[in-house]
Amino acid sequence: MVMINNQSITDIDIINALKKDVQYKQVWQQVLNQKAIHKAAQAKGITVSPEETQAEGDRLRMEKKLYKVSDTIAWLAEQMITVEDLEAGISDSLLSQKLAEHLFKKEVEKSFAENRINYDQVSLYQIIISEPRLAQEIYYQIKEQEISFYDAAHCYDIDEKRRQVSGYQGSLHRWTLKAEIAAAVFSAKPGVVISPLKTDEGYHILMVEKFIQAELTEEIYQQILNNMFRQWLANEVNYMLYNQIEPEEINESKQEIA
Repeated sequence: MVMINNQSITDIDIINALKKDVQYKQVWQQVLNQKAIHKAAQAKGITVSPEETQAEGDRLRMEKKLYKVSDTIAWLAEQMITVEDLEAGISDSLLSQKLAEHLFKKEVEKSFAENRINYDQVSLYQIIISEPRLAQEIYYQIKEQEISFYDAAHCYDIDEKRRQVSGYQGSLHRWTLKAEIAAAVFSAKPGVVISPLKTDEGYHILMVEKFIQAELTEEIYQQILNNMFRQWLANEVNYMLYNQIEPEEINESKQEIA
């Protein structure tokens, strides 16, 4: 039981609240994940030093603009946690990152090289129209230079936000595009308008501004590392659960046979 503002809250109260908000499984999963991380880190001799925790804590305080000790104390009170709670959370986060690096750092470049095509990017414009005849008509008007692509996007796109930016979608990775869209886009020439393509969103009129060759940036490196680590962690948790359940299942099976 804990006391918050003279109100007592039991563990059962917290568990029931999590269940009612459909957050119980998420928290349960986080606890299992952390157990698996600590177990693996301990087996591999991976630790986080107080200095590393302090440095990350200082960075976090600057990020949240907690420049004074009083600011930090007030923020901790608002979050209903202690300095020790914060430091433990920071340590767990650093331990997770260290373990991921230890397990998969050497695999990231290999994975990137094998899947490089998926990390190619395209600077893309598009217009999405709901009606096929209107989409075809707009395409021909653009092609015949009766209207610019940008004006057509501003006037006809079904999405208000895209209308405001004249159809600009930004720089997109190949894997973020639907398969049929990606195939057409990455075989097109920059500046050439692609005839309408149908998806469940509507009819897409597309224009490539430029292609961006894939590079292993820090963002992509972290993305690949995180994906590998998440998969490993899911397998570790499943293994933990199986090993806990298996003996009971074996005993039950033996009793049934007897």
